Amino acid sequence: MKHTVPFLAAVLASLALAACSTTNPQSLAQHDPWEPTNRDIFAFDVKFEHAVRPVAHFYNNNMPAPAREGIHNALTNLNAPVVFVNDALQGDGDKAEDTAGRFLINSTVGLAGLIDVASKMGIPYHDNDFGITLGKAGAQEGSYLVLPFVGPRPPRDLVGTGVDIAFDPLTYMSWNNSTLYMMIRAGLGVVDTYASNVDAVESVERSSIDFYATTRSLYRQSRNAAINGDQANGGTSQLPNF
Repeated sequence: MKHTVPFLAAVLASLALAACSTTNPQSLAQHDPWEPTNRDIFAFDVKFEHAVRPVAHFYNNNMPAPAREGIHNALTNLNAPVVFVNDALQGDGDKAEDTAGRFLINSTVGLAGLIDVASKMGIPYHDNDFGITLGKAGAQEGSYLVLPFVGPRPPRDLVGTGVDIAFDPLTYMSWNNSTLYMMIRAGLGVVDTYASNVDAVESVERSSIDFYATTRSLYRQSRNAAINGDQANGGTSQLPNF
């Protein structure tokens, strides 16, 4: 279980926040009883993000576009089993079929996922996770929560992250240098996600009077759009991946 230690640390951090709740009516109205602590953690995350932002710009400006696209495609393909399980749990046979087809095609003809051949064949990509599965089943978000280095991760999505780790077959596999492989995969995933969103995040930050409140709102919009099926209609296309 290569990912369980950081996940358990995140769970413990969320539980520790229970002792830092506020009675502020405005915070409670936003389902954000830990807002003072969340804001402190958010401020830390923003400072850290500013420190590593040049890395994202360097990656975008110096890594050839085909290489960035290949890395993104390969990472997306590795996550296909997780997406497939959630498609199946949500009873969406068409999407599950698409995900399985994409994984088979891209893993073979697409050279281990480096080339998104499936999209060129008319099988579109869609994302999915267990937080969305829980939301579609009626589970509420819970009290808004921000974690160090992670960002917004309310209880429903925090549990979803842990379950998705369990859904990933590579979680249980071990081979020579497997730990190094998983570390590289995780690192590339962070760089790929952040580099893809850095311009949008900068734009939101520049235009926000209260960056914390704006981020909280956009995060909820993105998750609600995914749960309600608006993703298929581009409902989240303009929202950064926080």
